Amino acid sequence: MHGSRKVSLADLANLQENTADPGDFENLAAGARPTLKDLVECLSFSPGDGRIWLNDQRMLLLHGNAFGSLRRELIDGLGIERARGLFTRMGYLCGARDARMERERWPDGDLTALYTAQLHSLEGMVKVEPVRFKFDPRQGLFDGEYLWHHSLEADEHIAAYGLGTAPVCWMLTGYATGHGSTLLGHLLIAREVGCRATGAACCRLVARSPALWGDIEEDLRYLNVEGIAAIAQDRPGEQKAAPVTVGAPAARATVSPYDDGIVGASAAYTAASHYIQRVAATDATVLFTGESGVGKEIFAKTLHRISNRAEGPFIAVNCAAIPESLTESELFGVERGAYTGAAASRPGRFERANGGTLFLDEIGTLSLVAQGKLLRSLQEGQIERVGGTRSIAVDVRVVAATNLDLRQATRDGTFREDLYYRLNVYPVHLPPLRERRDDIPLLLNHFLNHYCAKYGAKINGFTQRAIKTMLTYAFPGNIRELQNLVERGVISADDGGLIDLPHMFTSGEALPENVLSVALGVGTLADTSAGPPAALRPNLRELLAEWQGTRDEVISLAAIERALVEDAVTRSAGNLSAAARLLGMTRTQIAYRCSKYAAEEKRRGQRG
Repeated sequence: MHGSRKVSLADLANLQENTADPGDFENLAAGARPTLKDLVECLSFSPGDGRIWLNDQRMLLLHGNAFGSLRRELIDGLGIERARGLFTRMGYLCGARDARMERERWPDGDLTALYTAQLHSLEGMVKVEPVRFKFDPRQGLFDGEYLWHHSLEADEHIAAYGLGTAPVCWMLTGYATGHGSTLLGHLLIAREVGCRATGAACCRLVARSPALWGDIEEDLRYLNVEGIAAIAQDRPGEQKAAPVTVGAPAARATVSPYDDGIVGASAAYTAASHYIQRVAATDATVLFTGESGVGKEIFAKTLHRISNRAEGPFIAVNCAAIPESLTESELFGVERGAYTGAAASRPGRFERANGGTLFLDEIGTLSLVAQGKLLRSLQEGQIERVGGTRSIAVDVRVVAATNLDLRQATRDGTFREDLYYRLNVYPVHLPPLRERRDDIPLLLNHFLNHYCAKYGAKINGFTQRAIKTMLTYAFPGNIRELQNLVERGVISADDGGLIDLPHMFTSGEALPENVLSVALGVGTLADTSAGPPAALRPNLRELLAEWQGTRDEVISLAAIERALVEDAVTRSAGNLSAAARLLGMTRTQIAYRCSKYAAEEKRRGQRG
C-alpha cells in the first residue's frame, strides 16, 4: 500500500446499496443512467444487411397484427393454458436478456434508473406508468405497482376474442418477472391484476418479492415447461411439496433440493425439457451428455417420474465409483459361492431396476470388458449373475450419462463403438450454466428456499454485488457449484440479513478480473469515513496485483481479506484495536482473523 491510501474491509463487506423512496421516480441521483436518451442510442438499424440491434442483441421489427395472428394460432392450437405458459416464458427470457444488457452496458448505473428504464416501452410493447415503488435491498424486499398503457397483447387479444374475464398480457407479465429478477438480484413475481381485455380502463401490474405474495406456485407453474411438473405431481401416491417462501419457517425440510423437479425458464432448459417429454412415453434408451454438475441425474429422475415406469424403481449407478473387479457383480448380481466371501446370493442393479429405470452415470469410465458385458445385456434383455447358470429376463429402461465425448472415445479405442450406438438412441445435451444464465435468478431462489427450510434460517436474499457476481461468474462446477455456494451462504449469513460475497466465496474460488471488479465495486465504491479516497480507486486493481505478486494471476476474496487485515495490523504496529478502526471492524473480528491466519501458517509449516 502507498502513503495513506487504504481500502477498508468494511467497504468490501458493506458497499452502499442503491435504494429509492416509495413513489420517487423523478428525483433520481444526478447523472443516473440509463436515461431514455441512453436507451435510444443503443438502438441501431442496419438496413444494408437486414439487421436491427439493441446494443449487442439482434432485434426484430414485426407487424403488430402478425404478432396477433401468431398469438391466436398458438392459443387455438395449444389451448389457452399452454399458450399462456409459452408467452410467459418468452417474456421472461426477453426481460432477463434486457436486464443483463443494461447491467453490462451501465455497470455503474443507478439501480433505480436501470429498473425504471422499462426497455419494453422502447421495444413497442407497452407504455409504463409507475404508480408506487419500494425496494429495500437490505431486507431483499420489493413492492411496485404500474399502469400499462397501449398494451399490444391486450389490443390483439381483444381484436381476436373480444372482452373476457381474465388478464391476457402474459408476455408482458413474464417480461416484468424476468427483468426484475435479473436486475434486482432476487426472484420477483409479477402479476397482472387488471387488464383492458377484461374491460378495465388500462392494464395494471403488481410486482413483489415472493415473501410478500405468499403462495407463488401458480406463478412459477407458467415459467416451467408445461406438463413436466404437472405430470410428475399427478402420479398416484405422490404428494406435492408445500411451497416455501423466502425466509419462511419450514414445517419440514425436503430431502433434496430437487424434490420438486428441474428448475428453469431459459431456451436451453426449455429445449432439454421438451426432449425428455417427447421420449418419456417410450422405452427408448436416453443418453444425457454435458459437463459435470449440469444436472444429468436430475433430468434422468424427472424423465423417470413422467414416464410410464414411474411406479417402478429408479436405480442409479455411478460407474466411476465401482472397482473394475466388482463391476459385473454390481450390475448383474452374484450367486452364493461364486467366489470367496459370496456367502449369499444377491441381485444386481439390473434386477433391482426391473420394471423401472436404470441410470448409468459416467458410463464412459467403464472398462472395455465391462462394456462388452453391458452391451450383451442391453441387446438380449437378459442377464446372468456371477457364478450363475441361468439367464434372468429383466424389463429395464436404461438411461446413461457422461461428461466425456463418447464419439471421440470410440475413435481413440477407449469406448466400444457398438455400445455407443446402442446407448445413443435418443441423445439429450444439457448445456453448462454459463449458457443458461437466464435461469440463475430462479435457481438462486430455489436453493435459497430449500436451505432456509433445511437449516431453519431466515435469509432475505442476496446483496446487489452478490447477484452481479453470480450473473457473470463462469461456474466451472455448474449448477452443483451454484447449489454449494447458496448453501454456504445460508449457513454463513446472519438471520434476517442478506447473503453477500464473503459468505459464499470462501474456499479459494478464483474470480477473474471482470468479476473481481464487480465484487469490489471498482468505479462505484462509495466514500465512507473509513473508505479509500477517490484518487485510490483507479489504482485498486494494480494494488491488488501487487498483493498477489503478479499481474497475471486471478485473486481470491480470501486473499484480499487477508492482505487488508495484515496491512492494517502492520500499520497499527500490532495494535488490534487501531487496526480494527482502520478497517471499520471490531477488535474481536480482527483477533479472530489473525488467529485463523496464524493457524494456517502453522499447518503449512508442519506440512513443509
